Amino acid sequence: MSFSKTQRILLGLGAISGVATFYHSNNNKNKAHASWTTSYEPATNAKWDENWDRRLPKYPKHTTKNLSEKQENKINEERESVKPKASRHLIMIRHGQYNLSGTSDEHRVLTKIGRVQAAYTGKRLKELGFPYTEMIKSTMTRAQETGHIISESLPNVPVKNCDLLREGAPIPPEPPLGRYRPELYQFFQDGSRIEAGFRKYFYRAQPSQENDTYTLLVCHANVIRYFVCRALQFPAEAWLRLSLNHASITWITITPSGRCILRVLGDSGHMSPDLITTT
Repeated sequence: MSFSKTQRILLGLGAISGVATFYHSNNNKNKAHASWTTSYEPATNAKWDENWDRRLPKYPKHTTKNLSEKQENKINEERESVKPKASRHLIMIRHGQYNLSGTSDEHRVLTKIGRVQAAYTGKRLKELGFPYTEMIKSTMTRAQETGHIISESLPNVPVKNCDLLREGAPIPPEPPLGRYRPELYQFFQDGSRIEAGFRKYFYRAQPSQENDTYTLLVCHANVIRYFVCRALQFPAEAWLRLSLNHASITWITITPSGRCILRVLGDSGHMSPDLITTT
């Protein structure tokens, strides 16, 4: 098929306009950007807070003018001395399925399926072969039982208990869920405690830490979901948009720079399908 000179010109202009699409930035309406440029600017609330744990290294201030090699080496050594070198791995395990009809915490024990789920998770953690530093358990019955069963596979891992990891209502969810409407005082009461738990366990390594650490947190779905949102600097109100199976594994790494990486969310692939439950 042949085209006239005018048709070829029009086709060429059409191709150019398709490739070189221009748009006006919302932040600068007088400036046009080509569609292939990297002129995108994240929203203010989407930018990463480097000092989220208030442990950003404070480097010694020195002038860099007219320094000898020996002086520069000393400055570099001082900087290295306050710089984290290891990562902190936080592996969170939701408790196994439990008796929902229990009228109090002591009666909300694991079901038969819940005990089997916990046993499979313990075996999975053992297979991963990480040098676990410690296991910290919520003091609620279902988390205590789950942690005890996991310890059968990891008998040499020290165990501690922590009230801050107990289940609760961390913050009013957005969007609201019709059947989940605790009283506002519950968010006020539980939210401060769960936030305290986040601040206690989520932070970058100290400069003195030479090797990576692996901490197991055996707790609850609401707590884990809130921790994930906080660590990734997502809106904390989004916690209820996440779903976690019983005895599932969630793994977050805090790098030496303070960046948080979600490596696994609610993994229960180590169980057979008939053992996977959520409620």
